Amino acid sequence: MVQSGPTIPPPQPETLNTALYRNIDALKRHHDEQMRAAGFHERLADRITSFAGSFYFIYIHLALFGFWIVANLGWIGGIAPWDRQFVVLAMIASVEAIFLSTFVLISQNRMAEMQGRQAALDLQVSLLSEHELTRLIRQTSAILEKLHIGSEDDVEELKRDIAPEAVLEAIQEAEE
Repeated sequence: MVQSGPTIPPPQPETLNTALYRNIDALKRHHDEQMRAAGFHERLADRITSFAGSFYFIYIHLALFGFWIVANLGWIGGIAPWDRQFVVLAMIASVEAIFLSTFVLISQNRMAEMQGRQAALDLQVSLLSEHELTRLIRQTSAILEKLHIGSEDDVEELKRDIAPEAVLEAIQEAEE
């Protein structure tokens, strides 16, 4: 018999750490504040981009462009073709593409800015965690020495702080 799920069930939400819920709430509040801080034009661009990326947008275009093409091919009785060469349709589609791509770029720029701030926050939290872990390792090592319990050579390496500037320089040198 093949088991399709995990061997250990995932924890139930009510058993998760309260700090996790606090962090989730803080992230949601931060996201909501950023959305409120967006200007009218940015919110409008987001709404247009959201609609343009939906199946409703596709269905509407299929219906409108499909009708336009079928009507101008003369396949619908009682409707005289008005754009036999489809020049007007091509112009409308081109102008729409120009505006839609501009709205998408506006939304992407705003999202990239938000992601940049999030990346900076992630870096700060990682640096703080690294610093705190290094301090804990130093304290643990001091306790081991005080109790005359031998410490391994790996601990000496772990006790050293990592300077972000040195890491960036090492990355830059590796890329060159």
